[in-house]
Amino acid sequence: MFVVATAGHVDHGKSTLVRALTGMEPDRWAEERRRGMTIDLGFAWTTLPSGGTVAFVDVPGHERFVPNMLAGVGPVPAALIVVAADEGWMPQSAEHLAALDALGVAYGLLAVTRADLADPGPATARARAEIAATSLGAVPAVAVSGLTGAGLPELRAALDRLAARLPAPVVDDPVRFWVDRSFTVRGSGTVVTGTLGAGRLRVGDELELAGADEPVRVRGLHSLGEARPEAAAVARVAVNLRGTPRDRLGRGDALLTPGRFHHTDLVDVRLAGDPAADLPATLTLHVGSAAVPVRVRPLGPDTVRLRLARPLPLLVADRALLRDPGRHHVSGGVRVLDVAPPPLARRGAAAARAQVLAELDGRPDLAGELRRRRLIRAGALIRMGVPVHAEPGEPAFAEPVAGDWLADPAYWRRLGERLTEEVARHAREHPLEPGMPVDALRQRLALPDRVLVEALVRPPLRIHAGRVGAASADALPEPVARAVQRVRAEYGDRPFRAPEADRLVDLGLGPREIGAAVRAGALLRLADNVVLLPDALDDAVRVLAGLPQPFTLSAARQALDTTRRVAVPLLELLDRRGATRRLPDDARVVVT
Repeated sequence: MFVVATAGHVDHGKSTLVRALTGMEPDRWAEERRRGMTIDLGFAWTTLPSGGTVAFVDVPGHERFVPNMLAGVGPVPAALIVVAADEGWMPQSAEHLAALDALGVAYGLLAVTRADLADPGPATARARAEIAATSLGAVPAVAVSGLTGAGLPELRAALDRLAARLPAPVVDDPVRFWVDRSFTVRGSGTVVTGTLGAGRLRVGDELELAGADEPVRVRGLHSLGEARPEAAAVARVAVNLRGTPRDRLGRGDALLTPGRFHHTDLVDVRLAGDPAADLPATLTLHVGSAAVPVRVRPLGPDTVRLRLARPLPLLVADRALLRDPGRHHVSGGVRVLDVAPPPLARRGAAAARAQVLAELDGRPDLAGELRRRRLIRAGALIRMGVPVHAEPGEPAFAEPVAGDWLADPAYWRRLGERLTEEVARHAREHPLEPGMPVDALRQRLALPDRVLVEALVRPPLRIHAGRVGAASADALPEPVARAVQRVRAEYGDRPFRAPEADRLVDLGLGPREIGAAVRAGALLRLADNVVLLPDALDDAVRVLAGLPQPFTLSAARQALDTTRRVAVPLLELLDRRGATRRLPDDARVVVT
């Protein structure tokens, strides 16, 4: 199947032509049939000579119903432009063509109707000239009469050729299904219809309703009037939703693959059309089937920032159009450059932002996004429409630096250098602390997650007990290192004698200094104000192993030539480490 939308001035025979091609009535409302004028979107389909199927989205031509027309054209890849031979090019012909051009529609066909009433040549020449100046370029033209049937076989053949020119649909992409109609079917519940432009829908799929927190589930699918287990792009589809109230969604809403789209009410775009400086402050943004009021802030000659009245699931490179409903004027097409732009709070920020946007071409660019954002989660980029994984057989785009965080390589290197500098500065300012707290580093480096700090730590730095520092004796502050050396000189030949509290004070070893020396491995703490040199434990085990086993506390104290003040906590520490074992009678044995 391929889907084509009609376009053209009111009463030029769009619905008559669709009716003649398909044998179906595209006008759904009695009021439309009574007045002979299409008011809302109509839908019909037929089989082409090749055996393929074309589905038509028939749009209204009156200027009052242009928003309805745009809702039908938005997701559709091709257009059938209809011009009456007896009236020629008209105002809504021009506005519809401007809309197609703004949306970047590149595939189309011209049907000159009422060829039985006037020579189609002049109307064909004028229409083809107008169309050639747009994104559609040179299009085939067929003169037809919906009344007599003349030219219908040629039009069907031309539709076949148009279908063959269309690019292959992308069925593996995430689904963004713009709703153009919603209604209730007795016994089935809520049904929505739309054009599936990419991806695949299956019965049982869980989708996300744009702007809502809870998921929705596909109860059933219909396409071309038949129930189907699945539908793949490009196709007209009716989706029956399980347990979703009718008033929860309508035209302009979207059903999405969960977690794959960024909902935004602020976008930076490039404008093709009226100069940015000439735009009014408020316009209507048309994208997909949605029409949302926006506030316009010009940035550069062709770039503007749009503040949307409600969030939409937009991606980088999306095409949309801006329209001034008061003047019935298409202001221009837009290409989305950024769906998560930075705030413009400082003086000169708008001008600086315009320079950045001037370098963007509207295509997703991972390297550029990382350079501009410096640090971002992979999932956030994916939801913006920026691929983070290469196609099979291609080199990887980027490797996460921690978890799913991606970083600009140059920025990541600078962060590593700054971390080293911050740790060194902290050591100078707080010499007795065992390093800089990870959370303090995270704040100094303005990082959003502590795992990024941990990923930046490289030898000789290390993380211990939530702090980043160098844990070695030679990293001790000079006064502490000098005091440790004096302890070693005084007690090196008496390794199991501990300095008394007043001697520690004389040496300059208060609680903080002792803590720093213990953390650095320069001293061994047995208890408050009881410290030995770090190799005392191994020496004690060797001495105690030479005693008759088991041995008493008194025997151990004498063998070690120390006091009870030292012997008790020393033996308890050896017990905890498994070097000795305490027996029921309080004697001990060395564990070999």
